[in-house]
Amino acid sequence: MTSPHRQRNGSAVGSAIPRDGRATAAARGQGRSPLRRLVAARETGADDPAASSGVPAGGGGEGRPSLLAAGPVLGSGLHRARSFMVLATMLYRASHLVGGLLTIVQHQPDSWSGWSVLAAAAVCSALVYGGALRGGWFAAPAVWTDVLVSGCLLPFLASAWSDGREPAATAWVLLLGGSASAAAAVALEGPRIVAAVLLLTGAHLAWHRTTGAGPAILGGDLDALASSAVLAWVFWWYLRRQGRLLDSANRRALVAEAERARYAERLDHHRALHDTVLATLTAIAGGGVDANAARVRERCAREAAYLRRLIQRTADEEHHPEVGAALEAAVGSAESLGLRVTAQYRALPEVPAEVAAALADAVTEALNNVLRHAGTGHAYLTATGAGGTVLVTVVDRGAGFDPERVVHGLGLRRSVRDRLSEAGGRANLDSAPGEGTRVELRWPA
Repeated sequence: MTSPHRQRNGSAVGSAIPRDGRATAAARGQGRSPLRRLVAARETGADDPAASSGVPAGGGGEGRPSLLAAGPVLGSGLHRARSFMVLATMLYRASHLVGGLLTIVQHQPDSWSGWSVLAAAAVCSALVYGGALRGGWFAAPAVWTDVLVSGCLLPFLASAWSDGREPAATAWVLLLGGSASAAAAVALEGPRIVAAVLLLTGAHLAWHRTTGAGPAILGGDLDALASSAVLAWVFWWYLRRQGRLLDSANRRALVAEAERARYAERLDHHRALHDTVLATLTAIAGGGVDANAARVRERCAREAAYLRRLIQRTADEEHHPEVGAALEAAVGSAESLGLRVTAQYRALPEVPAEVAAALADAVTEALNNVLRHAGTGHAYLTATGAGGTVLVTVVDRGAGFDPERVVHGLGLRRSVRDRLSEAGGRANLDSAPGEGTRVELRWPA
């Protein structure tokens, strides 16, 4: 919305515009709310993977089928490591099933026994990997079932049903033991991994003795069982370690960001107090205003209410005024201390709430400086807009000063230049002894 062209003289204030001396301070909350949410998330552990992972330092996840119930936080490094290992072992098993399918089509297309063995292997695979995909990790009972059925039982059934004929047609079943040992090495823990691999090894040794397969086949089969388990375990150990290192780095970054958020909020509070309570106390202490005057007492009451809001408010409760109302509130705050302000507004555009707050804060400090240092009781404010740009000037015809000889303190540097710069704007100061002072605020820079 644009503010209508409006001329104000003296202390006459339009009743339609709010006159809280720090109404604009609330707008600052919109720019700060992401930081507040970050601090709150850090304090509640919502973004901390360690807060809800429940994963022991050396654990492989046995007995925890549900990722959401007891697994790592979604999107964490450990969660990504788990997802990768589920996918990798699933593709390993899929390659064995495809090999079995091609073998049956080539050698036993009309044999019910070959298709039955393949169907049983497919059912076990669906049980293991379907559950892992749904729950986020392997279920130990499903893995043990696969070890016993796919790795130990099916080779004997395939040989028995084929009556020992065409051993090449049933040899593919041995491959299932390799993928079963890989899944066991990833899903189980410590001694249970060794137990599963030994069980598979014993079953395959018994199968080779029963069928009379040669030493070359036996050696290759046992090597596939052992190497599949070792390689899967090494990959899982490495990915789990890297995932935890990534999660630890993310937690440290989150802690550092939360600290920066707290510091930024403290600095923002300091600025707000400087522009309100400190300015009022300074004016009263300097004797330039009557502390018992109704207008001063009214301003003190407003700033006491502001302090209470500063302590109690949350980001969702804060009000975000548009730029015209924010500037008017800044003018009214200065007038309540006795400064006469002539203000003009013309075609002000809509701007983000944090920009309106930054402009109003800078105007508040500029008018406070007129009141404290210019030696005049009259200031002029002009605010115009064109093409999405806002230009605000504060001018006085007071004593002026030499900018090169002034030490820039909290008021000039932080409350005007730094604050507007943070919002994407720019502040320029022009003054000379005996020539008054002109402060120009422009957004965007």
